[in-house]
Amino acid sequence: MNKNKFYINLYVLIPVIYSGITIIGIILTYQLLNNQYENNNQISSLGFVYLITAIGFLTFLISSLILRILLKPLEQFINKAQKIPILKNSPLVKQESITDDLDKITMVFDNVANILSRVEAKELFPEVIGSSAAMRNIFTQIMKVAPTDSTVFITGESGTGKELIATSIYEHSLRKGKPFIKINCVAIPEGLLESELFGHERGSFTGATTQKKGKFEIADGGTLFLDEIGDMPLATQAKILRVLQEKEFERVGGSVPIRVDVRFIAATNKNLPKMIKDGLFREDLYFRLNVFSIFLPALRERMEDIPLLANYFLSNFKKKIKLSPQVLQLFIGYSWPGNIRELKNVLEQALVLADKDFIEPYHLPDIINRQGLMSITDNSNRNINLDDKLMILEKEIIINALKMTGGIQVKAASILGINQRSLWHRIKKLDIDINGVRDLQ
Repeated sequence: MNKNKFYINLYVLIPVIYSGITIIGIILTYQLLNNQYENNNQISSLGFVYLITAIGFLTFLISSLILRILLKPLEQFINKAQKIPILKNSPLVKQESITDDLDKITMVFDNVANILSRVEAKELFPEVIGSSAAMRNIFTQIMKVAPTDSTVFITGESGTGKELIATSIYEHSLRKGKPFIKINCVAIPEGLLESELFGHERGSFTGATTQKKGKFEIADGGTLFLDEIGDMPLATQAKILRVLQEKEFERVGGSVPIRVDVRFIAATNKNLPKMIKDGLFREDLYFRLNVFSIFLPALRERMEDIPLLANYFLSNFKKKIKLSPQVLQLFIGYSWPGNIRELKNVLEQALVLADKDFIEPYHLPDIINRQGLMSITDNSNRNINLDDKLMILEKEIIINALKMTGGIQVKAASILGINQRSLWHRIKKLDIDINGVRDLQ
């Protein structure tokens, strides 16, 4: 025999319990007073106060006991979670700054959610190095769009890892295991690009001695990644638009339409809206590509990922070496115009120069030493340690987000990729003056 189960939300259950106990207390008080009146028993004012106080205290005890029973599993979880080293040392909120029980509960759950999201990111995207809030937000977008057939448009500066994100979309898509064809539009000469994309018939141009299938045809049933599409010639853009719209094309020199089933991913580091205004990119193609957009932040916008990326690159070199604390501070203070690609090149150069167990500042290019040191001294912190530097960076990032939103925390939290309560805790921890930020507008 099946038993029906009913589930009641605690947000409903707890107020109902409190209200019920209060009503019972009122009824009990009324009944006692009514009995005294019917028996013609007079009750003194002091006795009345004692009676109401006793009933109120009894109501409070019963309510507290019930709430304690309901919240006991939660408290047990909090106590166990706080003993876990990874949570105890979590950088989200310092526990000694918390005095309120509700804040303590919220802090632990925020830390747990943060750690779980980092673990999930590492498990689902082992090839993508990064656990910052910005990257975890991108991972969430990937998991939403990957199972669909929607066209994905990846934008971001050169060296931010757009090809890696495109590969991650393919790996989590329903087309995994089918062809995944990558084309760098800037690496192929303009005269050969259409032949590479659409193929050609024998004799269609000088040197076309045999029929050749193009990348679109090879990718049939799978995924095609068009990298650096902003560098594609206008004439080729028109033909790409037709494939996107009608799912068919002809080989160069051919007249027979060839239908394909291809999922498109495109990427660029160019400002396409500006190129459209300048007549260098087709507006209709832009809107066809920009179905689901993913913006990759620059490395300077996710500084907390620098230690992870640096350790990853160093672990892949044959020579085992580490970064000195001074170098890590300089890395965090540098703007990295070349992004992840520049970081890798700098580490490789420093590795050649280093002759001990650590990479030191004098192994780095002069520009990193100058700019990194300037960034540290500009904050009037010449002997700053890494934790304090990260706190300064976090504070600057949050203030910038609040400036962008006019001090509206809900919008700022959305930009930062965190929930509103977590932002509130960080503002409190970092002693950020919200009113002062608003006055800067």
